Amino acid sequence: MGHLRELRSRLVRAVLAIAVGTIIALVFYDPVLDFLTRPYESIQPLLLERGIDSELVITGVGGALQFQLKISLVVGILLSSPVWLWQMWAFVLPALHRHEKRWALLLTATGAPLFIAGAALAYLILPKAMDVLIGFVPDGVGSLITGAEYFNFIIRMLLVFGVAAEIPLVVVLLNRIGAVSAAQLANARPWIVIGIFVFAAVATPTTDPLTMLFLAVPMTVLYLFSEIIAKLTDRKRRKVAAQTALGDDELSPLDD
Repeated sequence: MGHLRELRSRLVRAVLAIAVGTIIALVFYDPVLDFLTRPYESIQPLLLERGIDSELVITGVGGALQFQLKISLVVGILLSSPVWLWQMWAFVLPALHRHEKRWALLLTATGAPLFIAGAALAYLILPKAMDVLIGFVPDGVGSLITGAEYFNFIIRMLLVFGVAAEIPLVVVLLNRIGAVSAAQLANARPWIVIGIFVFAAVATPTTDPLTMLFLAVPMTVLYLFSEIIAKLTDRKRRKVAAQTALGDDELSPLDD
């Protein structure tokens, strides 16, 4: 019952933090909306030069309110993420051993910057991605993009690139717990690289190879970097095992 009361308390704090973050996002809705629509606005002159009349619209009587609430909620979750993530960790950490706590905190501190870096890369290539997709509009046909579709497209791109940036974290974690070794990673490297490019082709909503390369190349580099870390970890693990075995051999005559 004590654990359940603590869980309830931490869930309440997390929900309150998300609510406060959502209210802050509602207050600063105009700057947030300007930030989100900037990639689309940057390609409008290029579309007009090619004779493509494209416009971002909101449909329905309550469409504008739903659009504003949806954006504010997502931004509120992001703003309050340090609070509700800490509430999750604070509930789990007492059950972990000392070395597990150290690794958990290290992985958390590494994962957040990697995700942000991946999402930032996605934001930078959003204009190119939208330019390619809207460029398929035939001559003489206008393009109306609803706010919901546009927001979903942006969220998908940010999430795909952000999650893809977590590859080294996952590989290092699997190596750390002994699930895979550096030798296994090296042997599977060709297939993993092929899988990365297949994932990039499927995950990116565009059809041009440039956007796919923007996702696949960083993922491949991060995987190779994680393979190097796994190799160093295995080397250290073998060294510790050899020292332990040597110490046991030296003590065995005394034990006899």
